Amino acid sequence: MNASPSHRPHPAEWTETQSLLPSAERDLPAGRHQFHKEQMMARIHEDLRTPSRTSSRTSSRTSSRTSSRTSSRTSSRTSATSPVAPVKRSNPFLRRTILLPAAALALAGAVVGGLALTDGGTQDDTTALATGPALTTRIGAADAKGAPQLLDRISLAAADTSAPTPRKGQYIYIASKVADTYVKTVGGKSEAVSSELHSRQVWNSLDGRDGWLIEAGETGDKGITLKSNVPFSGAYNALAGLPTDPAALLRRIYQESDAVRDPEVPRDQAAFVAIGDLLFESYPPAEVGAALYKAAAKIPGVVAVDDAVDATGRHGVAIARESDGERTEWIFDKKTLRFLGERVVVVKAKAGDLLKVGTVTHTSAITERAVVDANKQLPGQVS
Repeated sequence: MNASPSHRPHPAEWTETQSLLPSAERDLPAGRHQFHKEQMMARIHEDLRTPSRTSSRTSSRTSSRTSSRTSSRTSSRTSATSPVAPVKRSNPFLRRTILLPAAALALAGAVVGGLALTDGGTQDDTTALATGPALTTRIGAADAKGAPQLLDRISLAAADTSAPTPRKGQYIYIASKVADTYVKTVGGKSEAVSSELHSRQVWNSLDGRDGWLIEAGETGDKGITLKSNVPFSGAYNALAGLPTDPAALLRRIYQESDAVRDPEVPRDQAAFVAIGDLLFESYPPAEVGAALYKAAAKIPGVVAVDDAVDATGRHGVAIARESDGERTEWIFDKKTLRFLGERVVVVKAKAGDLLKVGTVTHTSAITERAVVDANKQLPGQVS
């Protein structure tokens, strides 16, 4: 399950020059969706209980991180006629989202305990990421009939049991490269820009209650601790407890996502995104990983894509699903069918929308996935 690190990261298919623009605070695009409500509730607790951070920001920031690609598009799809004032996220480990409206999430988060945030230096010490022109790409051809066959092959590849089984006390380490496209507003003028491709390193204990995050531009150089009394839903132990029968697993996924889904988010899309979240920053047991792909094959609207590019420029095939004009793509190596990363691409633009067809609103690439003996330990280091 290990992926070779990319030694020269480059965003996939920039179609415009990469001259840097002045950095500015921003409203982040809608990301992907957390599988369990409890995890997100715990991890936003720190923001919600700190008045100086939340009194003026909670509504817009929570909306940009929690409501999926709804009919109003959220902040990442801000129209030129009604720009949203940009804000900066203060909890960068919240890479993904759940399917709750902003008001409901804020209310629930205010009464849920959970995460202890401790910087290795305060987050205010971070250097803002540079921005460049909006990242765009060629849209690959979709094939609905080819999806079941491709997912069957991917499932077989995921069933490989050669990866080491984690032992009690060990941590799952995931390194990736990520970038986002969003609408930046400065002096009343809005434009679509992309953050520079940057590194992200996450450590999670097997039970998901302890971990560490280092993300360029979002945490201090030493990172922040991730401690929660609510286990991370993508933690190894949680994944190991999932059903391995695809039909039973899909019923479980629908049940869990339905419990937190914004009514505006289609039920099938919520399930697809939930599976994607369980596959990204995680290390599922082989039989569970295989079952997740077989479960995805049962979701209506899932298609195969002939070509997609991850954040480091690696081409592959993809499994995807479109919702509200954006297509979420899981990208796999064409030969080994190893999971490479994920991206979200605008395939249908709306009138007045600043993010045009072909815009990549989110791109990621897994560069390393490993089991280590201690929190903050790098693969190959002696504990």
